[in-house]
Amino acid sequence: MSVTKDDVIRDLRGAHSAAKDCGASDVAASEFLPILQQGPGFFCFLRHPDDIITLTNNAFRQLVGGRDIADCPLDATPLIRWPGFKERLDQARAGLTLPDPLRVAIFSQTDAGSIAEERFVEFSFQPVWGGGRVLLGVAVQGHDVTGHVRQERELSASNARSEAVLDVLGDGFVVFDEEFRVVKLNPAALKYDGRQAEEIIGKIQWEAWPTSAGSALEMAYRRCLAEQVQISFERRYLGFGKDRWLELRVCPVPGGIVSFYRDITERKASEEALRASEERFRALVEAVPHQVWEAGPGGSVEWSNGRFPEYLGITLDDLANGAWERIVHPEDFPVVARAWRRALKDGTVFEGEIRLKRARDETYRWFLSKAVPVRDTDGGVIRWIGTNTDIHDQKTAAEELVHLNARLEKRVEESTRDRDRLWHLSTDLMLVADFNGTIVTANPAWGRMLDWKNGDLLQAPLLDFIHPEDQSEAQLAVGRLAHALTTCSVQNRLRHRDGSYRWIAWTAVSDEHFIHAVGRDITAEEEAAQALRQAEEALRQSQKMEAVGQLTGGIAHDFNNLLTGVIGSLDLIRTRIAQGRAGDIERYVDAAMSSANRAAALTHRLLAFSRRQPLDPKPVDANALVASMEELFRRTVRETIQVELRSCRDLWLTLCDPNQLESALLNLVINARDAMPDGGSIAIGTDNVELDDAYAATQQDVKPGPYVALSVSDTGSGMSDDVLARVFEPFFTTKPIGQGTGLGLSMVYGFVRQSGGHVRISSAIGRGTTVTILLPRYLGDTELQDPSATAVSGARAKAHETVLVVEDETVVRGLIVEMLKEQGYRVLEAEDGPKGLVVLQTGQPIDLLLTDVGLPGLNGRQLADAFRAERPDLNVLFMTGYVESSILSAGFLGPGMEVIAKPFTLEALAARIEAIIHGS
Repeated sequence: MSVTKDDVIRDLRGAHSAAKDCGASDVAASEFLPILQQGPGFFCFLRHPDDIITLTNNAFRQLVGGRDIADCPLDATPLIRWPGFKERLDQARAGLTLPDPLRVAIFSQTDAGSIAEERFVEFSFQPVWGGGRVLLGVAVQGHDVTGHVRQERELSASNARSEAVLDVLGDGFVVFDEEFRVVKLNPAALKYDGRQAEEIIGKIQWEAWPTSAGSALEMAYRRCLAEQVQISFERRYLGFGKDRWLELRVCPVPGGIVSFYRDITERKASEEALRASEERFRALVEAVPHQVWEAGPGGSVEWSNGRFPEYLGITLDDLANGAWERIVHPEDFPVVARAWRRALKDGTVFEGEIRLKRARDETYRWFLSKAVPVRDTDGGVIRWIGTNTDIHDQKTAAEELVHLNARLEKRVEESTRDRDRLWHLSTDLMLVADFNGTIVTANPAWGRMLDWKNGDLLQAPLLDFIHPEDQSEAQLAVGRLAHALTTCSVQNRLRHRDGSYRWIAWTAVSDEHFIHAVGRDITAEEEAAQALRQAEEALRQSQKMEAVGQLTGGIAHDFNNLLTGVIGSLDLIRTRIAQGRAGDIERYVDAAMSSANRAAALTHRLLAFSRRQPLDPKPVDANALVASMEELFRRTVRETIQVELRSCRDLWLTLCDPNQLESALLNLVINARDAMPDGGSIAIGTDNVELDDAYAATQQDVKPGPYVALSVSDTGSGMSDDVLARVFEPFFTTKPIGQGTGLGLSMVYGFVRQSGGHVRISSAIGRGTTVTILLPRYLGDTELQDPSATAVSGARAKAHETVLVVEDETVVRGLIVEMLKEQGYRVLEAEDGPKGLVVLQTGQPIDLLLTDVGLPGLNGRQLADAFRAERPDLNVLFMTGYVESSILSAGFLGPGMEVIAKPFTLEALAARIEAIIHGS
């Protein structure tokens, strides 16, 4: 049986009465009776368990299009399509706790079924209980919330728009609550932070940005919140590696504050650039020596640099009160005033020269005054920029130049007249020639001096008048003037018409087209100079003969003494042999040998002085050579003399005869010893030296370049200037008679010069002496001579070893042949070069050619070359006592060739031969 609406109402009323009688407090069906009558809410009742809509009010019926849905099942009504309606109904029937009211969007319909408007209703569901807790159904009550929903929508849309606008703002903002906790911030606020918003929202400002704690930013935030005032300021911010300037505006809002950030870095940079530009401009304006000023549109000066009042001695107020008339020269003021008024009227550039009074001395100086108008966008003049430039010196100089030009023209005219007079009256030759040497014009002095007329000279080659021997030098001078030099001097001989010649000293200059030359007759001076040269040559010859005489006398004196010792000893030997007294012979032999050796040493020194001694040059390490002689130096000097070696590191090599260098150093050490009878010190040093062109130009036959220097310095008595000038002269000595030959330093000088070097000496009385030997640096192969290798091997000759001896001196040849035979050699001999060649043609085996250098017919080197052509490996030993410098020149000794100087002992010769043949 179906339950009608009346039944439900009745049951609801009955349930209401029963509930009253029982005093029940549970929600019962009777409580909903008043609801049914309430308005304007919506109400309906769905009977349980069949979900029949039993009761509805009019308002509810309007929600479903105005039709009556009473007694309709739920599934037949629009209610079943409302989202969540059926689920909430089931929850109410089950007695579950219902959530918030269900909001449903409903489109109210008209009778025609068209959509009128969208409405929003919130429904609440309550179970209705009958007696005995029997569920009668569910009452659904609704309230129209359309207006509220629309307000929420509008508010949400407004919030969304606001959020979107804030998010896209270029300015950043951060919202804080009253505890300064970050509530919201937009992306722009994190532009220079590098973090995400989620890492910052919810944190207190000082936690999110620790560097802001205790800063001016914190103070601004707290003041804004406490005083509820807006605060604006600028702050420099270094974040995420970027140095930026931010403009902050902190505003109070309900429940907190909001901080807006605007990046003003570019504006700051522009302001800074503008400020720097203005400072540079002002500094520049103040630095310039000109007066710079600015005037208003009407021409009144409103600003100036310091030069303006400093020079004029007035202020800008003075100018505004008519001071211009006092500072501008009275003659210039009317002109300047008219020009200035015209410029103001037309808006054109003002420019003029005026004289301004200087306040310091009240004198006037010329200035160039210029003013340029500055216009606005419409072309109107808004101000004037002007300068006053001091042109007094330039203007005065220009005026002086005008006067100077006038005077110069007059002087040029006078000079031209003087030049013409000089051209015609000069006794010197004058000419103008082209660069081919053709005479263009010549002055009358040619006729007076050489009897050549102008017609003879014009267009004639200058070389036709010059002596043939001088033409090449003249042609060279013309070429230099044509291509490089602008002036030169040259002397040559010019031909007179009569065929004689006169010496002319020319001074010539060139311009772009011609050569201008002046020639002075120096024939008398040349003849006098020639006579002087002849006299000097005669004097030199006389001096040379005197020196030769002195040298000859000295040599004769020394050799007479030496020969006396030799002859006397030999005479006594002959007497003792005749007497049968052989016991004393050895003493006389020793005396004769001593005199002979002294004679050999004297000859050796003479050859060294004359640079004719045979040398055996080798690469020499001077440091090693000096070190090897240290013990010899110390034995040579006395105990009261200290010897010190001062060696240069990385010393260059030199090429010389090491034996001669040892002898030279020992000689210098002995001289130093003799200069210190009371003791002292000797320093022997080495060094690398560069002789430049300037030094070489002051010396005779010295070439600039690198040299190895060996110096011997002493602390002895020194020498005076007159003694110093003669120390290298032969036989000159300051030692007592019998204690020196006077050839020591001469020998050193000769050896060094023969080796291509240079000797210099410095000395002063009481300050000692220093002698320095400079030998050229050697850059060739470095096969060094061992300075300690002085020992010779003993004779190791064998009978089959053959030596060819070529010597034109019979006695010497006989002694050498006899000595070699005694040594066990097979000996062949020849008395000159051609006979030596005959021996070669016999084809006999020869192990060594021992030949004198100075042979008649064919010298020793020519003979050696002939042998070498047939026998390239043949060893050659030259003997010489004196050779010409041409033979001693570089390259005389070839590979496998050596030289031994006469006189020599037979023992020394034997050792030398043994060393050559056996390579020891």
